[in-house]
Amino acid sequence: MTENASLWYFESTDLFNVLCPHKTKNLDEKHVLNNFKKNDFIYFTDDTSKYIYMIAEGRVKIGNYTNDGKEVVKAILSKGEIFGELALTGEEKRGDFAQAMENTMICPMSIEEMQSLMKDDKELSFKIFKLIGFRIKKLERKIEALVFKDARTRIVDFIRDAAEWKGKKVGFETLVQTKLTHKDIASLTGTSRQTVTTILNELKEKNLINFDRRRILIRDLDKLV
Repeated sequence: MTENASLWYFESTDLFNVLCPHKTKNLDEKHVLNNFKKNDFIYFTDDTSKYIYMIAEGRVKIGNYTNDGKEVVKAILSKGEIFGELALTGEEKRGDFAQAMENTMICPMSIEEMQSLMKDDKELSFKIFKLIGFRIKKLERKIEALVFKDARTRIVDFIRDAAEWKGKKVGFETLVQTKLTHKDIASLTGTSRQTVTTILNELKEKNLINFDRRRILIRDLDKLV
């Protein structure tokens, strides 16, 4: 497994099933799942960091805004993933916003409760801090890509990462099920929706990929460069 695949694989593990208070003895009775409609904010930049959140259903966008008001998307997370974890490292105010991308159900856990669980479970503590380290590493890779790689390379790398993360092998082909729109991919790769559409169509014309609104089929991952 490559470094990129290891990073993506770790993020897709079942930490939600381990951490969700509704699945944890003695915690489930006092916790309520929070529902958010599409475009609702779960928290804003500069909000006090009080909770870690787990996605029970739906999708969440993590990002911030530049000084000129441009939105920068750092991650798009889905069912089973956690966010807001930097509160465990001493973050007092949120550096990013978290926004529901569709009707979404969130399971919150206070920092005190999480710290108590981590104190009693060293393996869980290790997994959480490893997750934080991996996400910082991903952000560093994204910054490096924005500086040193052109738009086409960034988009191709994104497809390859997605294939290694959750692709299903079908002979020489790799099938990636995804809800990401061209706009989502553009936000995550620092490009434009038009550029994403142009490059995906170019790859399709060369018979390197095929795609529709719910999937990307990579003909041969080794030839996708």
